[in-house]
This record gives sequence, C-alpha cells and structure tokens, in this order.
Amino acid sequence: MTSLHDASVRGFASDNYSGIHPDVLAAIAAANEGHQVAYGEDVYTARLQELFVSLLGEGVEAYPVFNGTGANVVGLQSMLPRWGAVISASTAHINVDEGGAPERVGGIKLLTVPTDDGKLTPELVDREAWGWGDEHRAQPLVVSITQSTELGTLYTVDEIRELAAHAHGHGMRLHMDGARISNAAAALDVPLRAFTRDAGVDVLSFGGTKNGAMIGEAIVVLDPEASTGLTYLRKLDMQLSSKMRFVSAQLVALLENDLWLKNARHSNAMAQRLRAGVEAGLA
Repeated sequence: MTSLHDASVRGFASDNYSGIHPDVLAAIAAANEGHQVAYGEDVYTARLQELFVSLLGEGVEAYPVFNGTGANVVGLQSMLPRWGAVISASTAHINVDEGGAPERVGGIKLLTVPTDDGKLTPELVDREAWGWGDEHRAQPLVVSITQSTELGTLYTVDEIRELAAHAHGHGMRLHMDGARISNAAAALDVPLRAFTRDAGVDVLSFGGTKNGAMIGEAIVVLDPEASTGLTYLRKLDMQLSSKMRFVSAQLVALLENDLWLKNARHSNAMAQRLRAGVEAGLA
C-alpha cells in the first residue's frame, strides 16, 4: 500500500498536484509570528506592492486573492460596466474551467472565438468585436488572453502588442490571465514588463499556486484607468482575506530573489525533458 507521504508518487495531470516550495512554506511560518493588521494593512502586503512596482513600474497596484478564478472574475468585473462583454478564445480558462463563475458571479457575457492554437489574433477578435451602440447586444469592451495558453502555446511580445493596439483602437481593454505567466516569462526569456505593461496589457492575473505557492494569486492593475472598484469587488466576491499576510507572504517569497522565475525555468526544463523522453520512446 502506498503511504500518504510517499515522495516517489508523481502525477502529470496538473501542476496543482505539486506541493509547496520550501521557501514559500518557510515564509508562511515566518509570517505567523506576532500580530499584523488585517485585510491587507500588513507589512507583507506592503512589501508585495513594492516588488510588483520593481517588476512592472510605478503606478501599478496589486490585489492578493485566493485563487485564479477569483483573480480573473474580480479583475474582469472591475474592467466592465454591467452591460459589458469579454472576447476570449473558446479554450480560455474563463470559458472552460471556471464553472460559469464569470457569468454567474461576475455577470459577464463571454463572447468566445474558436482558435487552432488557443491564441487570439486581431482578425479573430473582430469576429465578435462589433455591435457597439446596439442596445440588444452585450457590448464587447474587454479582450482576455491567457499567457501561457491553455494549449501550452505562447504569445510573443509583438503579438500581445498588436492585440493591445487593436483592442484599444476599438475602445476595448486587454486582460491577461497569467495563471502560468512565470512559465511564459521563462520561455520568452524577456522581462515580465516587456510582454505585459509595456506591450499594452491593462489588467493582469498573476499566478502563484501553479508555481510553488500553497494558495494565492494577485490581480495587478497596470493601467489605473482600466479598472474601478476593485477595493469593493474583492470583498463582494468573497476574495478578500482577513489574514492577507499569509497570501502576500507567499507571493513575496516567490518574487524576492526571482524564485518565481527559477521555479518556472526548472518546470519548463523538466517538461522538455519529459517530452524528449516520450518522443525517444515512440521513435
């Protein structure tokens, strides 16, 4: 019988199967010392803001939340009026894997487009980017992309920049689901800012759970004009942690000393090793 703690057991179904990185686990224990002000008024959340500013530039704001679905739903809600809609690939996590949360919790209409590789292009966006001013149609006001995509593909910096320019040209905003954004940064080998803020992304979901954290993601607002009401929406949608220091401390541990990038590089290398082994076995 396999022990509950048998370290030899491995699963390849999801990176959610993995444990917590030892540095993150240590950060949780360290954050457990003493008292801190609740609801984000703690030193760990303040430090997290500093780290995101160092990565992405002045003026960005980070809002820690419990999970990726919460980050996407709350972030998108903050970008939309009640009559707004989001254009996404049909394979997008917000469409396939979030249990209807964008629609049921966020009240968001999703306008999905089939793709060959999980990536949107300006031409694909235009299939649903129409009907502005028509009171009978939910108004397309946000384009949401996933980096890395649900199919394992990557947007290049130029592709994101082109999508952002196209969306902005139509009066829409660009949202990025970054549940695995660390893996994308490692694969592209460019600074995080290069394919997010500098490329025109307005609001970002920054993933931690799939890269060594126990629990926790962050909504990162890159353009303050693209998002309103996050302070209230996070509470309304049950994503406001009273003991937020324990979420923030994990993300701080990942961001300090580039642990987020080291983990992602290792993960990518192991995936390539697995692929090479499988291909060799099939040859």
